[in-house]
Amino acid sequence: MSHPVGKKEESRAKILASAGRGFRSQGYGGLGVDGLAKSAGVTSGAFYAHFRSKKDAFREAVAAGMADLADGIAGMKAEGGAWVARFVDFYLTDRRSCDLAESCALQSLTGEVARADAETRSAYETQLRRAIDTLASGMASGDSKADQAEAIAMLAMLSGGISMARAVEDPALADTIVAALRSKLERKPGHADPSIEAAGPVPPLALSASPPC
Repeated sequence: MSHPVGKKEESRAKILASAGRGFRSQGYGGLGVDGLAKSAGVTSGAFYAHFRSKKDAFREAVAAGMADLADGIAGMKAEGGAWVARFVDFYLTDRRSCDLAESCALQSLTGEVARADAETRSAYETQLRRAIDTLASGMASGDSKADQAEAIAMLAMLSGGISMARAVEDPALADTIVAALRSKLERKPGHADPSIEAAGPVPPLALSASPPC
C-alpha cells in the first residue's frame, strides 16, 4: 500500500537523520543496513524503500551534515556583529562537548569521506565550498583569495583540533589543545571580538574541565 507523499518524505528524513548520527558516532564501517534501520526504528525493507544501499545513505548523510555546517555559518553571518568570533567560540564549546553522534560532520566524517567514492567526495566538496565562501565573507582583508585561504585554515584548525581533543584520554591535554586553538583563532586581525582581545591570552587549561564526549 502506498503512503502519502508527506509521510514518505517524513520517514525518509527520519532514517537519514538517524543514519547521519550513526555514521558520525560509529563510522561508516560501524553499522550495516540492519543496524541503521534498527536505530531509525524501521525495518531493513523500509530502509531499502528510501535508499538503494548503505553507500547511498552515507552519501546523503554527508551532504546533509556538511549543509548543516554551511547553513549554520550563514545563520551566524546573518546575525551580524563579531559573528566569526562567535562561530569560533561555538565550535570550541558546543561542537566539542556535544555527543559525537551530534557532532559537526566536518570533524567526524571527513576521514570517512576521504575513503569514499567520487560521488560522495563531490557531495562533500560542494557543501564545504559553501562553508568556506560564507566564512571568507567575514574576513577583513578585502582580498578574496587571502580571505578564502584564511577561512580554509580556520575550518581545518577547528575540525582537526577538536578531533584531536575528542581523541585524547587526558582531559587536561584536551583542554590544552582547545586553549591553543582559541589563542590562535580568536586573535586573528579582523575577526576577533574586542572584548576577547582585551582579556589577554587564554592560559592553558583555563577552559571547562568537562572531558570531551
